[in-house]
Amino acid sequence: MRMLEEEVPGAQDTIYLCNFRVSVDGEWLCLKELHDVELLQDGIHDLSTPSPVEPPFIVRDPVVIERRNLVNISKLIVKELIETSLKFGRMLDSDHMPLQHFFIVLEHALRHGLRPKKGLLGPKKELWDILQVVEKLTTEAQDITSSVRDLPTVKTQMGRARAWLRLALMQKKLGDYLKLLIDHRDDILYEFFEPDALLMSDEAIVIVGLLVGLNVIDCNLCVKEEDLDCQQGVIDFSLYLRSSHHNTVVGDAPEDDLDMDNMTTVLDQKNYIEELNRHLNATVGNLQAKVESLTTTNALMKEDLAIAKKSISSLTEENKALKSGDRKKDNDSERNDEVCLKAEMEVAMKLLEKDIHDKQDTIVSLRRQLDDIKQINLDMYRKLQNYISLQEEKYRLDEKCREQEETLEELGRHLSATKLKVSELTEEVSQAAAETPTSPNWASDKDSTHCKSCLRDFNLTRRKHHCRNCGEIFCRSCSDNFLPIPPSAKPVRLCDQCHIQTLAKCTVVND
Repeated sequence: MRMLEEEVPGAQDTIYLCNFRVSVDGEWLCLKELHDVELLQDGIHDLSTPSPVEPPFIVRDPVVIERRNLVNISKLIVKELIETSLKFGRMLDSDHMPLQHFFIVLEHALRHGLRPKKGLLGPKKELWDILQVVEKLTTEAQDITSSVRDLPTVKTQMGRARAWLRLALMQKKLGDYLKLLIDHRDDILYEFFEPDALLMSDEAIVIVGLLVGLNVIDCNLCVKEEDLDCQQGVIDFSLYLRSSHHNTVVGDAPEDDLDMDNMTTVLDQKNYIEELNRHLNATVGNLQAKVESLTTTNALMKEDLAIAKKSISSLTEENKALKSGDRKKDNDSERNDEVCLKAEMEVAMKLLEKDIHDKQDTIVSLRRQLDDIKQINLDMYRKLQNYISLQEEKYRLDEKCREQEETLEELGRHLSATKLKVSELTEEVSQAAAETPTSPNWASDKDSTHCKSCLRDFNLTRRKHHCRNCGEIFCRSCSDNFLPIPPSAKPVRLCDQCHIQTLAKCTVVND
């Protein structure tokens, strides 16, 4: 059946279910066949539709439609969950149908846009890998993740992800954990999802808000008893179909429009039920085919079992006949065997005796060799002890030689210092012998600390020297002049100033 063209704007908010679209219109779902909905270039709007009119469109991105559909159906299911929980005033368990629908839709929403496997050997992106990242963002999720890892009944990655979602919902932390992932989606979720995925878009904030709203309900889910590894079931949208009490007319609408709306709703529900019936018929057909194949296999196995029983009975009879015929032959063969065994035993005894004598001789020779080895070992031990004592003696001698060398070095340093003192004393003696008894200004060594001419301080390298003319103390560079002055006939040390004066006097005398 072809639907009216006025219902085209309502097809923009849809969720796919086999050959039908389920469009969201307030609190109910309207089923429309895909081939009966045509998207027009000119904007034609249905005035009877309660939803706001959207602008006309030409091409719609299917990924955007999928995201919007997931958000809309999530709104419906979350609203149904909250209403049923408040209406009955009880804790929801695993048998609650809207709660099962919620987990199916949440799984599709979280897996929307998941990147495919890269190549044959590349790692496969799983929802469980994404949920394990939450424990790195908050320490509160570590208990849930460790509990799911230790579950003995869950074997697959998808089963662990489903168990994690159920435990987070019971702790009323599911919305908070998902918000942490969305806050870090540029860093964490980018490698898991396509850029147009639901969790990478702005619609993810709506999903987080819906999950936060679920904190008002209480759930008691037994994760160990659920079969989380198997494929999840199909959502029964009959819970969300429009009922007769929802059909109200706004304003003074004509009776023809009201009848047309009622007829459209009835036909939509009829199409959904027929499609659901076709799914059930296909499932029944598959089960019947499996039963027929199992029946055929069972008949073949029964035939094989009968044939095997007949062959076993025939083999048993042949075995009995062979045993009765072989008894007589066994008596004669046993006598011959006994004679042969006696002869073989005698030969074996002789060989055994000979072998025993040979082994005894070998044992004696081995004992002698063992004694020789013990003696050699003893000699080696003595030599080792002597070597150890020699090593200790060598170590002591080396220590003594090292001490004597250090003593000699110290004596050499003392000898050089003594020679230096002797040379200084010799120079002082020569200076005392060379000075005249009438030297009035002979400076004292103890009182002089620096050179009279360059004013540099005296030290071990810069020594003191008396000028034989003026008697002052100079360094070597300032008194490195030698001339004979009375009363000495030999050249004596003079400072630079006295040297110049003495040369001037000699020049005047020569002139």
